[in-house]
Amino acid sequence: MLFNSIQFLIFFPLVTVLYFVLPHRMRPLLLLIASCVFYMAFIPAYILILLVLIVVDYFAGILIENARGKDRRMFLLISIVANVGFLAFFKYYNFINENIFRIAQFLDLRYPASTLQIILPIGLSFHTFQAMSYTIEVYRHKQKAERNPLIYALYVMFYPQLVAGPIERPQHLIYQFKEKHYFDYNRVVDGIKLMAWGLFKKVVIADRLAILVNHVYNDPSGYSGIPLIVATVFFAFQIYCDFSGYSDIAIGAAQVMGFNLMNNFNRPYFSKSIHEFWQRWHISLSTWFRDYVYIPMGGNRVPKWRWHYNLFITFLISGLWHGANWTYVLWGGLNGFYLLCGHWTKPYRDSLVKWTRLDRVPFLHRILQLAATFSLICFAWILFRAKNMPDAIYIITHIFQGLGDVFNIESLKTSLFGLGLSRSEFFIAIASICFMETVHLVQIHGSIRHMLSDKPVWFRWSLYYAILFGIIFFGVFRETQFIYFQF
Repeated sequence: MLFNSIQFLIFFPLVTVLYFVLPHRMRPLLLLIASCVFYMAFIPAYILILLVLIVVDYFAGILIENARGKDRRMFLLISIVANVGFLAFFKYYNFINENIFRIAQFLDLRYPASTLQIILPIGLSFHTFQAMSYTIEVYRHKQKAERNPLIYALYVMFYPQLVAGPIERPQHLIYQFKEKHYFDYNRVVDGIKLMAWGLFKKVVIADRLAILVNHVYNDPSGYSGIPLIVATVFFAFQIYCDFSGYSDIAIGAAQVMGFNLMNNFNRPYFSKSIHEFWQRWHISLSTWFRDYVYIPMGGNRVPKWRWHYNLFITFLISGLWHGANWTYVLWGGLNGFYLLCGHWTKPYRDSLVKWTRLDRVPFLHRILQLAATFSLICFAWILFRAKNMPDAIYIITHIFQGLGDVFNIESLKTSLFGLGLSRSEFFIAIASICFMETVHLVQIHGSIRHMLSDKPVWFRWSLYYAILFGIIFFGVFRETQFIYFQF
């Protein structure tokens, strides 16, 4: 069930009303049933995979807590193998099989490659990682094993964040299912506002930008220069609005019922460095890899060469997590390389800033840092969005060709308005991005929802109606799936 669908428009208020009407002891059951219905709206049979993993991890948590010595590690390993095993089979079997076949072919060896027609269970990477965080935290003595199977199942299946996060930790979420939440008008209204803002980012910005991005990236060989640059920059905003829009709707829907989910984005394109970007982008996943991959490998508490190795490998794994394609692996590796280069070049960059006296003009220095970081991130997005390596190589090698057309107005118009969006739709997209970034600028000084509470009623409701009408009149209502559902 998509957040931008008619079904959800009926499902959400119905579940929410029932949640507050029912006694506290019946609410977890209601939410679990609702979460099952929500997930089964995609491919019903795949809920069996979730059920198997829930049973395995539920008992693994209890066994880990009760065991001593090597047995604890054994039960943790069983849990991790089960979770990673399902993920590897559904997501990576064909990818691994295809690469083995190519290696065998190169070595002139026989390998009977057999491709399976597997549909990846939606959101498998997300709820697998959330389940793994539970057993790992129990193993580390940072979380008590949950004895109530209903509560544990709800921890894995809570519908607002089931298919695309935020990836929660057990210490932050499980206890909330045991608390009694009362109807609070201000909290409910704040949650609905956040949901509306997320829907605006999804249907007004992301889905409109997707038209142009898909038009170019589905057949990049027909373009060079300006169209490739525009499509790449638009994709940067498309994926941000699509994914952060989902997170906003998820966090807002949970907030309406009294649950607090972690913030997943913090204005990432306002980052002054790649390191800062990864502290602001998909925060729940970045911290997951930090806590369960990077730090256990030694983090930065090791010799410098090993620290660089840990960082780079973590980003390679992060890239592979996103998809079974070499483009994702290289995307992760490129971001890891960015971070290493940032560390290696810091003394030289600091010297350059002093030599050019940019440190005396902090505003200009910040603008240059923002522009450089955004450019590097956009370049990396090419690998993320391209369908395959040949397309990625073509785009990278042709994106700066024919840039002289930027000075030819008629040629520029032809390039921009022949990419799937009409002139008016193109300017609506630009205006929507500008509006969103203006909101982000205001948010630097604090929560805009709290700021608006101090404004006159007419001002607040004028803005609310503007966003509502923007969704109704400028939204692209095709029930387009969220990008991160594929992961």
